[in-house]
Amino acid sequence: MLQIPIWKRVLIWATCALALLFTMPNLFYDRVERHNDAASLIEAGQRTAQIEADKAGWPSFLPSFLVNLGLDLRGGAHLLAEVRVSDVYADRIDSMWPVVRDRLAQERATVGAVRRMPSDDPGELRVRVGTAGATDQAASIVRELAQPTQSLTGFTQARDLDVRVDGEDIVVTLSEAERLATDERTMRLSLEIIRRRVDEAGTREPTIQRQGADRILIQVPGIGSAEELKALIGTTARLTFHPVINVTSNPDEIPGPRQVIYPSIDDPGVYYVLDQTPVVTGEQLVDAQPGMDQNNRPAVNFRFNPAGGRAFGIYTAENIGNPFAIVLDGEVVSAPVIQSHIPGGSGIITGRFTVEETSRLAVLLRAGALPAEMDFLEERTVGPELGQDSIDAGRIAAIVAMAAVLVFMLASYGTFGVIANIALLLNISMMFALLSLIGATLTLPGIAGIVLTIGMAVDATVLIFERIREEMRTAKGPARAIELGYEKALSAILDANITTFITALILFAMGSGPVRGFAVTLGLGIITSVFTALLVTKLMIVIYFERARPKTLVI
Repeated sequence: MLQIPIWKRVLIWATCALALLFTMPNLFYDRVERHNDAASLIEAGQRTAQIEADKAGWPSFLPSFLVNLGLDLRGGAHLLAEVRVSDVYADRIDSMWPVVRDRLAQERATVGAVRRMPSDDPGELRVRVGTAGATDQAASIVRELAQPTQSLTGFTQARDLDVRVDGEDIVVTLSEAERLATDERTMRLSLEIIRRRVDEAGTREPTIQRQGADRILIQVPGIGSAEELKALIGTTARLTFHPVINVTSNPDEIPGPRQVIYPSIDDPGVYYVLDQTPVVTGEQLVDAQPGMDQNNRPAVNFRFNPAGGRAFGIYTAENIGNPFAIVLDGEVVSAPVIQSHIPGGSGIITGRFTVEETSRLAVLLRAGALPAEMDFLEERTVGPELGQDSIDAGRIAAIVAMAAVLVFMLASYGTFGVIANIALLLNISMMFALLSLIGATLTLPGIAGIVLTIGMAVDATVLIFERIREEMRTAKGPARAIELGYEKALSAILDANITTFITALILFAMGSGPVRGFAVTLGLGIITSVFTALLVTKLMIVIYFERARPKTLVI
């Protein structure tokens, strides 16, 4: 019999009502977007009259999920960056010197004094011992420092260091396996840090993905320009703390071995000669917040992790009365004299900062230092005017496609065509509701997927209606014809939609960027199309049949 249980009817109508409810915020996009931004600012502790007004612009009891607009719709910035992964080798080898020095110092009676020798290759560490003939023994001691190489899947049999003897020198380099693992870690860390920096800036749905061995694609909708994006992510924001050896006004002064010379940010013409090996680095920071110093000038408060705080405390306790340089990206921010022991691992960076500069610096420090420099190979700024043109073109295409389908269905199937059209509108609503709930990014190819779904959405309905027509010719009665029409069309509908859904899954798994956006809208469209064709249209036809009790079906 042509019957649908009450519980199933309630469930179907409730699903349709929820779809309409969650689609509604997209009809008031600007207002809801301002509401969401204001809610985030209030949650972060910022409250102004304008923020409160923006938050009150949309009722809090209504859903506020939105479909995010992609770069081609909203405008924004596009960058393709190449990471200098080889730079990490030099930093890693440089950090090995104190370890090698301390280990050989324990065998001073055997190997003698330990010196670091200059090298033309920044990726190698050259060490010479004072006792003649003890080089091989010292090399064996250094080899004990090698550890198993840690890949992304775990530890391997390969060692991370290669130690060899070159004349009187012991040469330490990274092994080939360790270099490959370092490259992979560097790229993953760069991706994560870039993502954190972009997220800290409050941008919406950025695209940050790896391309090839050492390149990263960055697309950020809603940001002003490519230069602004480069300023946000292109700065290493490397914070280090160095002992001060000397202060000079000669920038061409040649520093001693293992020393560097950096200019002062606040005092033009003043240069600091520093020990090259830092006492503490920004990698040991756990927090950085903009604030004010004792003179109510903008500053940045920072805090180290336990290891960094311990090293910071030990050094300040042992060097009271000596200057200590705070270096940011190769410039001395300040060089205060250590007045007393500073326990707890916290401090403040002062300088001639504006409030905006301290906020940006705090974001960069919280996100961490990029492990390597980046070269920008490609940069584009997509203006919002282009995005608006894309939105208008997509809207026109969708309206034309939907109007054509509605007219065709109405002309072909009469009353049943009205039912099919209502189901089509509900189908589009469900698509936007799902896109909003999952926070999907809508791009121009995504709009193409929606337009394609509009055309495909009626396929299942046409199959059902044509099957009902055939069953009506056997004179089995309208109720039996409707029931058989849905039963016999089911297999064809499932076959067609499952194969298309598999295609959408492959596009999503293998594609990237716009291709995945198309796959998402296509896949969701298939799910909602099957639901509306098999359940929503049948429920409406059953209700029509129960009320009208027609002797025959005009279809």
